[in-house]
Amino acid sequence: MSEVICVGILTADVVGKPIDIIPDRGKLGLVDRMELHSGGCAANTGISLAKLGVQTGIIGKVGDDGFGDFLVHRFEKFGMEAGGVVRDYENATSATMVMVHADGERTFLHYFGANGSLSLEDIDIKRVHESKILHIAGSFLMPSFDGEPTAILLKQAQDAGVVTSLDTAWDARGNWLKTLKPCLPYMDYFLPSLEEAKMLSGGMENPVDIAKFLLDAGVGVVGLKMGEHGAYIRTSQGEEFRIPVYKVDAVDALGAGDAFVAGFLAGLTKGWDIEQCARFANAVGACCVTALGATTGIKSFEETLQFMGQHTAESD
Repeated sequence: MSEVICVGILTADVVGKPIDIIPDRGKLGLVDRMELHSGGCAANTGISLAKLGVQTGIIGKVGDDGFGDFLVHRFEKFGMEAGGVVRDYENATSATMVMVHADGERTFLHYFGANGSLSLEDIDIKRVHESKILHIAGSFLMPSFDGEPTAILLKQAQDAGVVTSLDTAWDARGNWLKTLKPCLPYMDYFLPSLEEAKMLSGGMENPVDIAKFLLDAGVGVVGLKMGEHGAYIRTSQGEEFRIPVYKVDAVDALGAGDAFVAGFLAGLTKGWDIEQCARFANAVGACCVTALGATTGIKSFEETLQFMGQHTAESD
């Protein structure tokens, strides 16, 4: 049985570097390195949880192809339960071509692929019911699952006594609250970035106002990820926490938000209070940015606690 089930987007990331010039049509260019990585919110959060020692299951959709095989193998490598990953025989695995420039800036080409066809019918509800926490990762990037189908799954989980959590991605379609509103009453924890939360609230700027708006809509606990400004947490019981960041030399911010979520959920599995969970989440996020890649910098649970003992969280 998994302690946490992560449902959401799974992608294969092909990373080439350095790429500053695209070859002329029909010509060949050379790069120093080309690598294949796992990506997508559910994959990043799930792998981070597994590295923290949390029993983790993953549910999503991949194609019947090499990229899909790679992702499933990678999940299993980290000890994750990947039996909930289903195959799409019409669409290929979602993938991103990541072109890293010499100065570190990135340019992306993305193929929606199998993530676009993930639906409620693809999700093994028995696996969800047997878990302690259901986390949905990447809302707004799953058109066949976003909105009402997500709300149905969240309600089914809550009715079975499973704690629910959700994290969003950027909504390029601009539907924001229209899409997510049915889901809000069934979220025990909502952990979006501040910029995404601003859009959901109709343009509010103050984290306090944004959190109150989301709580009034039915969310149990709101945790706003605010980058270098730390995190703002507010509960439906009126508790409020501003959690400062751990200062580190940042190498790559990719996956930091997913790492924060993993740290927060790991704390919940330990029975910690909200403030403890948020402080640990900030520490996991800080470790993430010290290495290239979305999950490379994630440490074990014990190593993360050591990191917290050796570093001081600093306010703005």
